[in-house]
Amino acid sequence: MKILVTGSAGHLGEALVRTLQGTGHEVLGLDILASPFTQVVGSITDRSLVRECMAGVQAVLHTATLHKPHVATHTRQDFVDTNITGTLNLLEEAAAADVGRPGDGTGGFVFTSTTSAFGRALSASGGAAAWITEDVVPVPKNIYGITKVAAENLCELFTQRQGLPCVVLRTSRFFPEADDNRAVRAALEDVNTKANELLYRRADIADMVSAHLLAMDKARAIGFGRYIISASTPFVHSDLAALHQHAPSVLARYFPDYVALYAQRGWKMFDSIDRVYVNDKARAELGWQPRYGFAHVLACLREGVDYRSPLAQAVGSKGYHSEVFEDGPFPVE
Repeated sequence: MKILVTGSAGHLGEALVRTLQGTGHEVLGLDILASPFTQVVGSITDRSLVRECMAGVQAVLHTATLHKPHVATHTRQDFVDTNITGTLNLLEEAAAADVGRPGDGTGGFVFTSTTSAFGRALSASGGAAAWITEDVVPVPKNIYGITKVAAENLCELFTQRQGLPCVVLRTSRFFPEADDNRAVRAALEDVNTKANELLYRRADIADMVSAHLLAMDKARAIGFGRYIISASTPFVHSDLAALHQHAPSVLARYFPDYVALYAQRGWKMFDSIDRVYVNDKARAELGWQPRYGFAHVLACLREGVDYRSPLAQAVGSKGYHSEVFEDGPFPVE
């Protein structure tokens, strides 16, 4: 099967191409930046280039995007051009090329969205953390979220009107860069922060890749679907008030030995957790089984090894801008 991967020089795009290489599939990486995992250098806003790349393609893994770190450095029009028009170009050319057509077995259009699309709906209220499932209605709070939701809706439209199988994956954090919040950076080691986030708002890039490949394989059977992709949380709905009030005491009920393991490293748990991403639908309908959750972190702490997957370590940190900023990994709007 021929697979087009957009954003192939980015974190997820590279991880997908790395994983697909040597599997028997023909992989075509498209990105505005040259990289060892990019065969075509160009933009998804270039309709004629997109058309050329779509020739013979049976599946599209669309990861190319302007991200939240670009909000302060790019215009709203830049976001519309890349995240909406670029996605529309891909959808129209995929439909014209009959991507995911019957008779080809697997294949379809997989769109990498973001849990940032939920926006203000992520805020804790009533003294309790927010329980985030696919039923929560997004309330985008910036141009990034707005354009990603619009692109999701385009995907749904193309399934309804063109019969193009589309799966939208609302991915939680998987970037390796430091947190953009100065207070978070000052309070905890970065590896400590990311370990904590695997409880409720993060996933390892290897698990992100496996979700995308499952979505690609099942797109035709699903038709259209939206899924939250985040590491499996140990928490349940009845924990929400306590998580917001004092998260360490809740965590100690699930993982009693975490206290000693964290103390050995000088790590801390967040005092409060404001939301919990729930991946039940993705596990049930995609058959997704994320491997790199908080239990894995603790196992690695016991063994004294890196809790990141080999794929996460291989891809490493890329940053989002060509320049280096004085205060933080990227400027905040």
